[in-house]
Parts: sequence; structure tokens; C-alpha cells
Amino acid sequence: MSQSTNPFFLANRDAISRYADFSGTSTRSQYWLFFLGANLATFLAALIGGALVGNVLSIYFILPNLSAGVRRLHDAGKSGWYLLFPIYNIILLASPTKG
Repeated sequence: MSQSTNPFFLANRDAISRYADFSGTSTRSQYWLFFLGANLATFLAALIGGALVGNVLSIYFILPNLSAGVRRLHDAGKSGWYLLFPIYNIILLASPTKG
């Protein structure tokens, strides 16, 4: 399977290329695949390069994670401000598309 057709790489490429785009939507699978990819990359960076490298990469992923979360909430039919409510936003991020 080539990289361009793999949903994991497509979701991560989409989230990184739209790192500051808080409008529009991201599907449930796009959001969770990016969440997995970002956390896996941070874990591997910390494992290979140490805590400092892992922390730097974690800081790098803050804005893309926020924008992907806001787009996911838009896809669920809610305002992006719901991302501020920790327990409720997990439920919304896992909810199906309202579109």
C-alpha cells in the first residue's frame, strides 16, 4: 500500500497541512488517526532522543491538535468552544458526524 492511499498518512498529512485552520470539518477517523500519530511520534521521539526532544515535539503538536479537535467538533455539529470542557469534549470527539 502506498503512502498516498494509507488513511493513517492521509489523516496526519491533512492535520499538519491545516495546522492553523479552525474552520471546516475533520471526520472522526481523521481526528483519531492524527491523535494516534501525534502521540506515537512524541513517544518515539522521547524514547529515542530523550525527554527534551519529546517535550519539544509535544509543544509542536499543540496547535495542530487544537485545530483538529475544533474541526472534529464542527463535524459533530457543535461549537469548537466545547473543547474547553474536558469530559464532555471526549464524548463529542467520539460521536458520529451530524453533517
